[in-house]
Parts: sequence; C-alpha cells; structure tokens
Amino acid sequence: MNFCTKLLSFYEENKRDLIWRKTSEPYKIWLSEIILQQTQISQGTAYYLKFIETYPTVFDLAKAEEQDILLLWQGLGYYSRARNLLHTAKEIVRIYKGKFPDNFNDLIKLKGIGEYTASAILSICFKKVYPAVDGNVLRIISRIFGIREPINQASGKKQVTEKCKTLICKENPGDFNQALMDFGSSVCKKSNPNCANCIFNNACEAYQHDIVSELPVKTNTKAKITEYFNYFILAGADEILIQKRTSGIWKNLYEFPLIVSGKRISVKTVKAQFKELYSLPDECKFTSVSEPVKHVLSHKTLFVRFYFLQELSEKQFLKIRDSGNFLKIKQKNLSDYPFPQIIRNFSTVYRFTIP
Repeated sequence: MNFCTKLLSFYEENKRDLIWRKTSEPYKIWLSEIILQQTQISQGTAYYLKFIETYPTVFDLAKAEEQDILLLWQGLGYYSRARNLLHTAKEIVRIYKGKFPDNFNDLIKLKGIGEYTASAILSICFKKVYPAVDGNVLRIISRIFGIREPINQASGKKQVTEKCKTLICKENPGDFNQALMDFGSSVCKKSNPNCANCIFNNACEAYQHDIVSELPVKTNTKAKITEYFNYFILAGADEILIQKRTSGIWKNLYEFPLIVSGKRISVKTVKAQFKELYSLPDECKFTSVSEPVKHVLSHKTLFVRFYFLQELSEKQFLKIRDSGNFLKIKQKNLSDYPFPQIIRNFSTVYRFTIP
C-alpha cells in the first residue's frame, strides 16, 4: 500500500476550500491553527476573517491591547489561546523582527505553539518534513495500523507519531498533513466512519478485524467537577457593577458579582449569602431569578443562575463596589468589555444588551 500516494490522490479530489489554504504565509497559517484548536471550522472561519481584517500582519497584532483581543475572541472559548496569541505576536516582532522561525526548536518555545502547531507551520509554510499529529491523526493511524496503545498517553502518541514519520510525503509534507485532516473529518470520523468507501479499507487493521469501534484506545480520564455559579445583576438607573477575573480559563474577562458553590444550594440560601456578604438590608429585594443553565467546559460542568436586584441606592451601589473591587460602568458601555460566552448568551433576558 502506497499510503502517501493514495492519501494525496484523495486530497486532490476532496480537499475542502478553506480560506487559509490559499496562502502559505506563516502568520496566517499560525492564526488559523490557533483559532481552530478546540473550534469547528464552521465557527472558526468567521473569527479568522475578523482577525485578518483587524490585524492584517503580525506587526499589527503585536500592537494590540489584550482587552481588544479578548473582545474579538468572545464566543470562541479557551481564552488562554487569545492571551497567548498576543504574547507570541509580540515575541515574534521583538525577537525575530516579524519573521516566524523556520525551525522546530524555536517555534516550540513560543507560547501557545505546541508540537502539532509547530509541525503544521513548518510543513505548510517551509515544506519541512514534520507530521502534524492531532486527534484526527491519532484516530486514523491507530485504526489503519491497529495500534492499541492509548492515544491519550505519551506512549500511544509517540507510536503514532513515529509511524507518521515513515508515511509522510517528503516532497509535500504540508499537503500530507492537511490531507489527513480532511480524511479524518469526512471518512475516518470519530462516530459513524465511512469504512465501506474508505481508500484504505483493504489494508485497515481495524476494518479487516471488525474492531473499528474499539480504536483508538483511550484510558479513563478524570471525571469532570461540577460547580454552581450565581451571578448578580446589580444595576442602577443606567449603571451596573462588573469585575475582572484574575485567574482561570476566563482570566482577564469580565463578569458580574459572583458566588460560587461546589454543591447545589437553594435560591433562598444564595440570596441570604449575598446580602450577608455585602451587608445589604432585608428590604433590598431581588426582582427575578433565572432558571439554571448547564454550561459544559472541557474540565468542569457549570450550572449558572442570574439574580436580578431592584435598582440600588447610590449608597448601596458604592458600598458593594468598594467591598468587592468592582467597576461601576454605564450599561451602554458593556460592549466595551469582553465577557464569557455564558454571560453573552443571557443578554437577551437582561435589561441591557451585550453585543
């Protein structure tokens, strides 16, 4: 079986018409790879175009403010990618004068660029022979060659990577890597793979031995933790309180005053905790409470409620602001601040709008 020839023939006939495939410019390839981490192409394309329009070159991106990057990134999730994007742009301008390194060791040192992204950049932009191994590739190679080492362990990934090194097309490594991406998305899919029409089915170990559903192998992962987020909408006549997160995946994004619990607690208890926390009088009333909404992240599951308070007095407003390190801003200026997607999703039930 000439794996490379078959794969490139498949790619020639079936490759997707993706905007970043019309260039080999390292900045644009890097940007597309970062955006597409943990993001579907259908969603990521719009963000890619917005970034290219706003920051046409790495020099433009390096001059940006973090808050502007986070605003543009809203809705994509995994916000460390956005923070790393800006940091690395500055490093490329400062250290490499705006030119991306053309070697693995220098690329891998840059924030947000792992083995896969470095290999993609090197193969597509510089025609260096590096296999780009992600979940698609781990799945494809494990099935075709019957690899039973768990792909979420170093031993399994190493075995697949070493196999890819023997298969990759030396003349066109970039197309080889992109062809595997397309093959994994259209044929050798995670669920319901199209084995009957697969170009490799005669040689595929998984197909020939009827173990497609068993490969790739993964070891058990840690169970997700569950947390309960209770947000408080504290709005005056035209002002509102927000705060900036200082850690976690939403670091440097904004949110409303928050009480977090590791277990489910009643609405009545949450209200009492909030009043006690900020020494609010009993006459301070909540106008409404939203239904809880489930929000699934990679490492945890959140159940989120929003509590709406009636208009606060200026004295109460200032007391809460000063006790919690909050910002008091005009409601009309909310769109100037980046928020997590869960808050933006709730904007339709607010008395204000977050675009």
